[in-house]
Amino acid sequence: MEADRNVFRDAEGGSLIGRNLGSYQILSFLGKGGMGEVYRAQDTNLRREVALKVLPEAFAQDPERLARFRREAQLLASLNHNNIGGIYEFEQSGNMDFLVLEMVPGETLGERIAASGPLPVEEALGIAKQIAEALEAAHEKGIMHRDLKPANVKITPEGKVKVLDFGLAKAFGGDGTASGPSDLPMQTGSTVEGTILGTAAYMSPEQACGKKVDKRADVWAFGCVVYELLTGKQAFAGETITETLAAVVKAEPEWSRLPETTLVGIRVLLRRCLQKDKGRRLRDIGDARIEIEEALAAIPATARASQEATAAAVPSTPPRGMRSRIAQKRTISAGLVCIIAALLASLTTLYLRRSSAPASVSVTRFTISLPAGQRLAGPDQPAVALSPDGGLLVYVASAGGAQQLYVRAMDSMDANPVPGTEGAAAPFFSPDGQWVGFFADGKLHKVSIRRGAAVTLSDHSFPGGASWGGQGAIAFAQRINSTLLQVPEGGGPAELLTRPEKGELSHRWPEFLPNGKALLFAASPNPGEWTNPGS
Repeated sequence: MEADRNVFRDAEGGSLIGRNLGSYQILSFLGKGGMGEVYRAQDTNLRREVALKVLPEAFAQDPERLARFRREAQLLASLNHNNIGGIYEFEQSGNMDFLVLEMVPGETLGERIAASGPLPVEEALGIAKQIAEALEAAHEKGIMHRDLKPANVKITPEGKVKVLDFGLAKAFGGDGTASGPSDLPMQTGSTVEGTILGTAAYMSPEQACGKKVDKRADVWAFGCVVYELLTGKQAFAGETITETLAAVVKAEPEWSRLPETTLVGIRVLLRRCLQKDKGRRLRDIGDARIEIEEALAAIPATARASQEATAAAVPSTPPRGMRSRIAQKRTISAGLVCIIAALLASLTTLYLRRSSAPASVSVTRFTISLPAGQRLAGPDQPAVALSPDGGLLVYVASAGGAQQLYVRAMDSMDANPVPGTEGAAAPFFSPDGQWVGFFADGKLHKVSIRRGAAVTLSDHSFPGGASWGGQGAIAFAQRINSTLLQVPEGGGPAELLTRPEKGELSHRWPEFLPNGKALLFAASPNPGEWTNPGS
C-alpha cells in the first residue's frame, strides 16, 4: 500500500485524478497549501461535489497529532453558518487522511483584488459585513479562524461570502501558543517547520511574536482584509517574510491610501482593529459588524448630502434680524481676541441658559492630557470644541508634523483621529452634535462624527471662527478684512450676514446665542489687529 501511496503523490498529486478515495471520486486538482493538497471530487453516495483536503504524509504518520486534528475537525464541523464553508467529514482511505469540505464555487477575494484592484466602498463593506458575521458566529462557539486572509474568503457567483478553512490552522499546528516563534509552524504557501503559525501579512503582532492569541487576532486579520478590499494593497507588506513581520510589529498602514469616500466611522473602525496593543484593540467582531451596518445605511444619506452641496441647494436662511453684535474696538492681539470672544460667548450663553434652568446646577471640572506625541494647535485659532450635550470633545492637534481633528467621548480615555480633516483649524459643532465644522485648505468643511466623508460647504473662508445656528445656517469669517458671511448647513452660495459700521473693517469670532435669533461677534477698525503678533 505504501508503494501505491508514493504513486499517488507524484506530479503534485495529479495522479490521484480519476481515482477513488473511499466513496469520493477525484475529478481535478485545485491547489496546494500549507495544510495539504485540495481536490474537487464527487461524493458517489450523495451525488454532490465536494472538496477534499488531503493531509501531508508526514502529518498523517504522527498518531498523536492526527488524533488532535480529528478532535478539532469534529469541533469545527459543528459550525453551521451561511457564510462559513462547511466541514462534512474526516476520512481515511488506506494511508491517506483527508477532510471532506463544502465545495464553494467562485473566486477568492485574493483573486478578485488581483484582477480588479480595490473594490468600491459599498461593495467592500457588504463583503466585510458577511465576513464579520461568519467570525461572530464562530467566536460565539469559542472557535477562532487564526488564518483569515483574502485567499481564504470566496465570493460565490450569487454574491454570497464564504469563509474557508475555519480553525484549521489550530487543528493543523496545535494550540497556537509557544515560548517563542521557533516553536510554531508558519503557512507561507508551504509548511515550514521552525517558524510561526499563520500567514505573515495578516497575523497579529502577538502571533508574529509567538505569544498566546485570542479572538482579537481574528479582529486584526479582519482589519487587514478590509483595508485590502478598500485599497487593493496589503496593510503590511515586505519583500521577505522577515520584513513583513517587522512591518506587522512596528509599522503603520498607509492610511492615506483609503479612498476619500471611506466613511469616518469605517476609518476609525480600521484603526481600532489594527491596534498593535491587543488591550487597545476592538474586542468583539460583533461591534465591527454593527458599525459596518450603520455605515452601509448611511451611504445613501451621505451621497445625498454631497449632491446637495454640489448642486448648491439653498435651504432657508436665518432672518437678517439676527445680525446683532457687540463690537470690540481696541487694539488687541489675535490670541487675546480668541480668548475674550470665547469667554464672552460662554458667559452670555451661560446667563441665558440659567434664566430657564433649575436653580441647582451641577458643576463639572476635568483635566485632559494629550497622548504622547500630540501637541495642541497654536493659540491664534480655537483648538477645542465641546458638543452641545457635553458628551463629546473635539480638538485640533499635530502629531508627526500632521495636524488634524481628534474626537473623544467625555466618558472615555481614548481620542480617535477624524480622517479627512488634515490641516483642520477652528472646529465647531452642529446644534445636534452629530457634525463638526472646520476650516482647511482655505475652505469651510463639515464631517460627520461617526461616518461619512468630509463635505465642502464654501470655497470662501478664512479661519476667523464660525458658528452653527439652530435655523440651518453657519456664520463664518471670509477674509481678514471683511465682515461675516452665512452659508446653508447643506452647502451653497454664501450670503452677507453683517455690514460694517463707521470705522469697522473686520468682523470675527461669531457665536450664535442659544435662541438662534442673535449672533455675538467681535469687530475691529483695523484688520491688522487680528493678525498673529508673532508673525
